[in-house]
Amino acid sequence: MARSTFIDDVLDRLAVLDVRARGMFSGHGLYVGPVMMGMIVDDRLYFKTGATNRAAYEAAGMEPYRYGRSGGRRIAMSYHEVPPAAFDDPEMMLEWARAALGVARAAKAAGPVRRPSRATSRRR
Repeated sequence: MARSTFIDDVLDRLAVLDVRARGMFSGHGLYVGPVMMGMIVDDRLYFKTGATNRAAYEAAGMEPYRYGRSGGRRIAMSYHEVPPAAFDDPEMMLEWARAALGVARAAKAAGPVRRPSRATSRRR
């Protein structure tokens, strides 16, 4: 997927954190080392959210990233769109990014979420 000027702008704003962008199916993942702390899809910036920072995104009226599944179902992910005000305030952008990085590191340290297979859930 081609890089846009929006991606370059975001990377410039987050340069102090050494954020890198890697192409993925629908956009670009934002990584600090091996940890994905955000993503850009359709020129929209999303940061990783969890128990410690989700309320701030909700208070700002920001929605989670959702992707479509077969049958028209939309699945929300644990990434929320970054408030537009953060683009006007470099310190605010870094605060949101640092919080997202903390959540992403904690999630990676906790390991993958294991979901029961369909076969297992049918046996119950």
